[in-house]
Formats: sequence, structure tokens, C-alpha cells
Amino acid sequence: MISVEKLHKSYGAFEAVRGLSFEVAKGEVVGFLGPNGAGKSTTLRIVAGFLGATSGRVTIDGFDIVERPLEARGRIGYMPESVPLYPELRVREYLTFRAELKRVPRSRRADAVRVAMESTRLDDHADVLIGKLSKGYRQRVGLADALVASPPVLILDEPTAGLDPNQIREVRDLVRSLAADHTILLSTHILSEVEATCDRALVIDRGRLVAHGSLEELGRMRQAGMTRFVVRGDEARAAEVLRGVEQAERVKVRKSGAEGTATLDVAWKGTAEGIPDAVERAVAALIAAQLAVREVSPRKASLEEVFAALTEDDPAARRGGEAA
Repeated sequence: MISVEKLHKSYGAFEAVRGLSFEVAKGEVVGFLGPNGAGKSTTLRIVAGFLGATSGRVTIDGFDIVERPLEARGRIGYMPESVPLYPELRVREYLTFRAELKRVPRSRRADAVRVAMESTRLDDHADVLIGKLSKGYRQRVGLADALVASPPVLILDEPTAGLDPNQIREVRDLVRSLAADHTILLSTHILSEVEATCDRALVIDRGRLVAHGSLEELGRMRQAGMTRFVVRGDEARAAEVLRGVEQAERVKVRKSGAEGTATLDVAWKGTAEGIPDAVERAVAALIAAQLAVREVSPRKASLEEVFAALTEDDPAARRGGEAA
């Protein structure tokens, strides 16, 4: 449904998007995940046809976004991060106006607006001025705008940005309810949002795709390279000892338990084959430091840990520039 091939976008010497390729199949809900400045919004604007690429190709349902823009854009409902609304209009008036701009036939326009409001649970606010709506309801209006022309593809850029926890949950539920009838590409830097709404994720960093797969597959990427240690003794001392073990990439103190125990997670560098030896060295180092080892176990990484490992390995590279 969405195909992106070797996409590049440069601003002078700065490359905001660098050789990006991915596909989103019909009926998928795919999270487009990355830290602020990774190039997510730039990519989505290109995919939606609102920004030209330096090179590369985007097709929507087989239609090239450059060569067949009307056909391609007619299949997209795009919700930008900052939805441009008219506060002096009522919800129904605004959506009717947007339906006209999107060339919804006059005979279908009232029904299209009604369905969009029902789908986003705005029907009780149809005659309320947009300027009097909460931020959560204004986001719903933006989502209804994306839906009003009945597009098969939805591109949503940070749809929960600036919302409180209750509003975030409501918007997530709305997105999930739309999944049965739409292909959805959803940009976010909030990991729980991806876990709650998406079938799989694309992870972008500094304009490049650094990982993709189901949430379970992304978790397995780090599973072999993480070990949990439960030790009895000073947690700061245990963390220092583990950081000194060759191959230890990251040590995180998880919690302090009863009877003076501490739980620490270690992410390892290198191949999976070398990890058992590294674990043995870690245990020996802890014992030599007079720290009693109560438990050693491999563990599965959370999506947050996968995200950190994929996007924080080279902080110096990030200082070269930022793109939304």
C-alpha cells in the first residue's frame, strides 16, 4: 500500500533523510519510531506529498506521488503534528469545508462528515466552536479531517503530542478502532504508543532506518545480549564491577530488594557466542569483590531498551544536525 524506495532529502549539506526504504502492507498499523530530530516528520511530509524529496520514490497503492499526485494523494489522509484548525468555525462547518477542498462530491459530503465525526466520537460536539474544544478534542478534529474523504491510507504524525494521559488513551483507542479499515503509518517517539497501537515498528535515527520488525522481533534483537544479575551487597559497587567487565556495554541498576540485594541488567557488546564467557567473567569479578551472586539469568529487552540501544550508540553523530 505504501512503498518508499531509497528516499533522500537534503537541506544544503545536511541530509535529513538518507537512503530510506520501507513498505507498509494493506491493513497494517506501523509505528514510525525515532528520537526527536531523527527525520520522522520530514519523511512523512514527503510520503504524504507535501514536501519534495531530493531523490527516491514513493508510491501509494501503486501510484507514484510525483508522477500521479492526484491519484496518490487522493488515497491518503494526512494528520500533521500541528493540525491547522480554524477556531472560529464549528466542528461540522470545518469538516464540511475540508470535505469540499478534498473534492468529496456535494451529494456525499454531509454523509462523509457525519461518518468522520462518528468514527472519531465527535458527533456530540458537531456544533461546538473549535476554539472552545480541549486539546484532545482538537486532535480528534484533525483525525476526522484525515478521514473525511474516506482514504484507505492514514499518515499520522505524533497524534498524541501534547495530550494528557487520559487524552492519549482516547486517541490510541480511536487509532486502534480505525485499523480494521485503513492502512496506518503512525509517527511517534513515545514507545508505549507503539506497543499499544502498532503491529510492527520502523526505527529511524539520523535519517536512516536502523531496525524494523514486529515488536517481539525487535525485542529479540537484544535478548541474547542482556543478562540480569541479582547480587547481595552494595549496588553501586556491583555496578562498578560489572562496568569493568570486558564486553559490558551498558549496566543499569533496576532495583534494590530485601536483605540487601540489588538487581542489575547488563547489555553486552559483540556476538552472542562470546556472551557466556563474558557472563562467567562477570560472576568471577563479583565474587572477587566479595559480592554474593544470588541469580544470573538472560532476559528479554523491553522496546525502550531496544530503542535506546539502536539510537544512542553514537551520540557524537547526532550533533552533526537535527531534522524533525
